[in-house]
Amino acid sequence: MNGDPNGRSVIVTGAGSGIGRAAALAFAAQGDRVVVADLNAEGADAVVKEIEQAGGGAVAVTGDLSEQAVVDRVTATAVERFGGVDVLVNNAGIMDSMSAPADVSDAEWERVIRVNLTAPFLLARAVLPHMLTAGRGAIVNTASEASLRGSAAGAAYTASKHGVVGLTKSLAVMYRRNGIRANAVCPGGTATAISVEADRTAHGPAALGPHFVNLGRVSQPEEQAAAILFLASDAASNINGAVLPVDDGWSAV
Repeated sequence: MNGDPNGRSVIVTGAGSGIGRAAALAFAAQGDRVVVADLNAEGADAVVKEIEQAGGGAVAVTGDLSEQAVVDRVTATAVERFGGVDVLVNNAGIMDSMSAPADVSDAEWERVIRVNLTAPFLLARAVLPHMLTAGRGAIVNTASEASLRGSAAGAAYTASKHGVVGLTKSLAVMYRRNGIRANAVCPGGTATAISVEADRTAHGPAALGPHFVNLGRVSQPEEQAAAILFLASDAASNINGAVLPVDDGWSAV
């Protein structure tokens, strides 16, 4: 890492672990400055330390990204510390309990939608004025295999990730004449710390079970990060509104 002061200003959410951590490290390795946003302060601070020890630039912002005040703080930090927002990676998310629609509680539905869909919307809305002023910007949203089908997760998670795809496409259409691109990656099985707490005897998990036989190879977070970096790069300058499966062909089965 060279700590290039002319590198882009990048926000990565959920950057304290998993795909977000891998993406934050990869952006920093190419000279970008990174706002490491995560709910977990210990994880975010550890990633910032790792970047700084390698000569890069990063700052941690912790808090619940479904809250407007936290979104405002993340955006303001990027602008004040690094001069603007060139790239937003909406990666933070939570799983559901694989519940079927008839079994989803209000609390589960509202929390999953809030974190997985509303938070990316809030962040996109917050950074867009800065991107519009600059006349450029890239937004990469982490959708999911569950954004491509109805058989990869429970009702709340599936709906939230389908919504992320819709948000991505809307952003792409609305701002393509303003130099701003929006794309999404759809990870398949990936080796992260996210776990699923589900009653395997309930209707949802029982119905979904047979559909996981074609899961494909479990990827490493760095493989997902590579796709994110590509979509945020100038090499993808004419790619806008794309929904890219990164799933070893699971979505092709």
